[in-house]
Amino acid sequence: MTEKKVVNFKKFIKWFWGIVLGGILFICFLFLLASWGVFGTLPTFEELENPENNLATEIISTDGKTIGKYAVENRTPIRYKDLPNNLIKALVSTEDERFYEHSGIDFRGLARAISKPGSGGASTITQQLAKMLFTGKASRSILPRIGQKLKEWVVATKLESQYTKQEIITMYLNKYDFLNRAVGIRSASRIYFDKEPKDLKVHESAMLVGMLKNSSYFNPLRRAELVKQRRNVVLKQMERNEHFTLAVKDSLQKLPLNLKYTPETHSDGLATYFREHLRDYLKTWVKNNPKANGESYNIYRDGLKIFVTIDSRMQQYAQEAVTEHMSNLQKYFFDEQKRNKQAPFYDIEKSDINKIINRAKKNTDRYKKMKKAGKTDKEIETSFKTKKEMRVFTWKGDRDTIMTPYDSIRYYKYFLRSGLVSIEPQTGHIKAWVGGINNKYFKYDAVEQQKRQVGSTFKPFVYATAINQLKLSPCDKFPNTLYTIPKEKYGMDDDWTPKNSDGKYGGELTLKQALAGSVNVITARLIDKVSPINVARLAKSAGVSSDIQANPSIALGALDLSLLEMVSAYSTFANKGLRVSPMMLMRIEDKNGTVLEDFIPETKEVLSEESAYVILNLMEGVTQGGSGTRLRGSFPRPKYLTGYPYKFRNPIAGKTGTTQNQSDGWFMGIVPNLATGVWTGGEDRSIHFAGIGKGQGASMSLPTWGIYMRKCYNDKTLNISDKPFEKPADLSINIDCTKVIETTNDETDGTDGKKEEGNDTDF
Repeated sequence: MTEKKVVNFKKFIKWFWGIVLGGILFICFLFLLASWGVFGTLPTFEELENPENNLATEIISTDGKTIGKYAVENRTPIRYKDLPNNLIKALVSTEDERFYEHSGIDFRGLARAISKPGSGGASTITQQLAKMLFTGKASRSILPRIGQKLKEWVVATKLESQYTKQEIITMYLNKYDFLNRAVGIRSASRIYFDKEPKDLKVHESAMLVGMLKNSSYFNPLRRAELVKQRRNVVLKQMERNEHFTLAVKDSLQKLPLNLKYTPETHSDGLATYFREHLRDYLKTWVKNNPKANGESYNIYRDGLKIFVTIDSRMQQYAQEAVTEHMSNLQKYFFDEQKRNKQAPFYDIEKSDINKIINRAKKNTDRYKKMKKAGKTDKEIETSFKTKKEMRVFTWKGDRDTIMTPYDSIRYYKYFLRSGLVSIEPQTGHIKAWVGGINNKYFKYDAVEQQKRQVGSTFKPFVYATAINQLKLSPCDKFPNTLYTIPKEKYGMDDDWTPKNSDGKYGGELTLKQALAGSVNVITARLIDKVSPINVARLAKSAGVSSDIQANPSIALGALDLSLLEMVSAYSTFANKGLRVSPMMLMRIEDKNGTVLEDFIPETKEVLSEESAYVILNLMEGVTQGGSGTRLRGSFPRPKYLTGYPYKFRNPIAGKTGTTQNQSDGWFMGIVPNLATGVWTGGEDRSIHFAGIGKGQGASMSLPTWGIYMRKCYNDKTLNISDKPFEKPADLSINIDCTKVIETTNDETDGTDGKKEEGNDTDF
């Protein structure tokens, strides 16, 4: 009988515990080395207290909406209390089920990951935050990866000792890059669902949490079905953690993603042209308003809050109005150009067209980059004549095509441009600012950058000067006859004898009839009575900042001004003669809510309350019996009048303007608490409609005003006044003309060429 061998279990037990304890001690030693910075520099206490973030500067409208941002990373931080509960549950259920139990490292999860490869990662939310904040992208090599993981552990434990669990969740969601310029949960919520995080539904929160695994791979714009599958995994995890029942989970998993993609780039969204103008202002502001330590604020990183006067609702209506009318008007312009051998130009020689195209070429990014790279003129010319793939603007959406850069320059010349600005006269607040038809493709701002000839829209300043100085009444009559101002009187080269555009003279007209009909000869008489220098002085005082050459021709609008100047000056009439400088800013706050500056408008008395009221009464005649009667809807609608009939019944003071050859079409319209101006025309003055019918201000710009104001009136929350202008208690000037105002030749009757706007074109 063989003797049984006795196994010494004590020896194995000693070896087992030796290996376990040795492993633990080795890990602790590595952990200690990592904490000493052997595997790389660790963040200091101060860095942990203030982890570096690139915080977007936020532009906030007067009605509390974020209308844009300036950012390196489009991140706007959000507080824990503003995170929805379903988002937090989805995050913890999916990324770190024992988040509230560990202190930064989940050793139980780590053991599972080691013993069962493929069962899931062991990184906690805190470790993921540590990696995003301080340790960077994971290395692919084994040894550096181990060192990095140890650093993550050390930083994670430090973060856990420094911050609460709520703060860690908030920092994590504020830091993560969800792609498509959506850095942080607030940007992601706004960009993918067009809502604030607190309004996210369960399945929407689940989708965003699902993206945390790898936003590049789980990109809802490119892999919608894959993202839906990942979202359903998150919903399953939430059900597994008993946040809702199996039946609820099944119903949620059947829902579509329901994305409402709302990009937040500098060329997208609300008030893009306004935001560019504001950016230029802020660059100067930060230089003149340093931080307490003397450093300048960075509008792309410091998370400033810029509270502006823009109303997001009115801005939306303004953009919609421009789009609705211009997309329609453009069709008629395209049709007309089919018969134009020099399309889209008129009235100039081929050599002048070549100069325009060449000038446009030198303004392109392509030309500037090639010139900077040292390319020869021949190489640049060859490049501009070579066909290339490109994406171009159309009113039906961007379109991919192939054309030469020269062809693209001419292609964009075909598009008519337009601008709109709206100001609250009593406060000077700019409520809406549309600088063009599409900021991505047409950068030049028609509100503030551009200055164009204003035509008859300048005539109210002549009338206002005469009323203010001479106490004239709208009922006063003047002869409708040719009037000559001798050259010697104002140092002109020749005598000046303007003509009425319709060539009709005779009889007498009241001032109200004359302004409604835009009668040139009577305007000439008025400016001679008060002198051009006094008209220029009043216009400057009212808000025109550009230089004005004080000669008689300004009576008919022979000067270039910006749309912003014109609307600002017109606002003075609506504010009882008191000018309030235009305001775009209310206040600026830092990221902590400390007010850095409050903005207060400048005010100035320009003309008497009585004179201001009388000029409004005169301009009401334009919408009662002149070119502005289209706002009332009194004749069959021409197809190019978008939105017609407008059927406004409330008092409106207005003025149209059309310049030489229909190059510029204007409409200025005022109600008691809002002044709005619209300009429309080609990029170059030689780009215009051939005839006055479609080319006048009453056709090109008035429809945009009508659509915009109708939208504003339909939104009762805006409280846009439809009441009469307030009459001064001590009005001494007679405005009750017994003679009925007759419609004069200041508008077409809906068919080209039958009736022309009395105008503006005889300088």
